[in-house]
Amino acid sequence: MNKSKIAILLGVVCMVLTFVMCIQLKTIDVANKTVASSFSENRLRDEVLKWKDRYEEVYNEVQIEEAKLEKMRKKATENDDAAAATREKLKIANRLLGFTELTGKGVEITLDDNKLQSVDGTTTGNVLDYIVHDDDLIQIINDIKNAGVDAIAINDQRIVSTTGIACDGNVVRINKEKVSAPYVIKVIGSPEGIMGALTTPGTCFDTLDKLGLVKSVNKSNSVIVPKYEGIIELEYMKPVE
Repeated sequence: MNKSKIAILLGVVCMVLTFVMCIQLKTIDVANKTVASSFSENRLRDEVLKWKDRYEEVYNEVQIEEAKLEKMRKKATENDDAAAATREKLKIANRLLGFTELTGKGVEITLDDNKLQSVDGTTTGNVLDYIVHDDDLIQIINDIKNAGVDAIAINDQRIVSTTGIACDGNVVRINKEKVSAPYVIKVIGSPEGIMGALTTPGTCFDTLDKLGLVKSVNKSNSVIVPKYEGIIELEYMKPVE
């Protein structure tokens, strides 16, 4: 065989080998890509499953915490209702005890000494009969209480359960504070009931009126009774356990 035929044969063989190698490389590349793609998909699938499990876990935790929060809300609402009821009871108690300034319909009465010592200007009887005494104030307050009133004050001294009214020289002590004539008695309650209790013949108010010591009586829809400014001290009383 001559050299030219050998060269041609070698060339053909080289071409065939080159073609075969190209096909093999292409096949390997495609296989690698397929394997890589499959690996990537599997890894992504694993990540998705892992996050799905984590999501479900967190969701369940959130549901549990929401249930706890709802219980707390209900409990807080119940506590708010109880606290509101307690506050309302305290308000009512403070009103009854005298620790709250009040207003409402009632009567304002002014008592003062009769310096003329008689209604018509003539001097008759004992001069002490024409002076407003502590006993007079006590009796009038008792008569007013019989009318079922809500609040009473004398010269802005609130009358409470521990109030004392006593003579101190030429003045009167009320709640340990000195007050003097004229005495302005403010009462919250039914005006008709108050006047009915006071003006019954034979009452202290009726007697003082005849002596000229009742200076004015005014019914009003907006009587203001101030709150008690002192401290109620309960020395002997205590709750039964």
